[in-house]
Amino acid sequence: MFPLSTVLYPHAQIPLHIFEPRYRAMVEECLAGDARFGVVLIARGSEVGGGDQRMMVGTRAVITKAASLPDGRWVLVAQGDARIRVTEWLPDDPYPVAHIEEWAPEVEAVEAALVAQALHCVRRTRGLLAEHGSAAALSADVVFSEDCDVASWQLCGEMPLSMMDAQGLLSAAGTRQRLELLIEFTEAIEDDLRRLMAAD
Repeated sequence: MFPLSTVLYPHAQIPLHIFEPRYRAMVEECLAGDARFGVVLIARGSEVGGGDQRMMVGTRAVITKAASLPDGRWVLVAQGDARIRVTEWLPDDPYPVAHIEEWAPEVEAVEAALVAQALHCVRRTRGLLAEHGSAAALSADVVFSEDCDVASWQLCGEMPLSMMDAQGLLSAAGTRQRLELLIEFTEAIEDDLRRLMAAD
């Protein structure tokens, strides 16, 4: 397990710089066999040195690229594979270890209109953030999956959110709830931006 100060969604990629000895050992073990490991958000504490408090919902990641550096550090790219629930944290020996279960996607009918609404909200909010200088507008060239569940994760990844809001999306029961929550978060950001503009 790799606790981080960021949320990794399924179908998203994350670059990682591995320098702590315990995580160097984890990477070497992954590359020698199963290239998968768990990523969870640190609720409180630091990535370095241990002693952190960790979320119980995370994402299984797969190492897709790895390069070793002369001093023993690693540079990785990992791909989010599937959501996981931690059922029990075990002693960190030498790196964080846990019993986990995969959180399979719920089979539910999600209207394309809901995905389209979420996309519209993300584009509009990113546009407002760009006007405010807080983030770039969403490129018109970005293509989303025709699979509603995959598209929901891709849309989440395009929205700059606080880590706790991102964790809320990761922990949503299913695709519908995730999209509805994403729309709610974009509307809240827009409300905050309008209040800031009005104050100016």
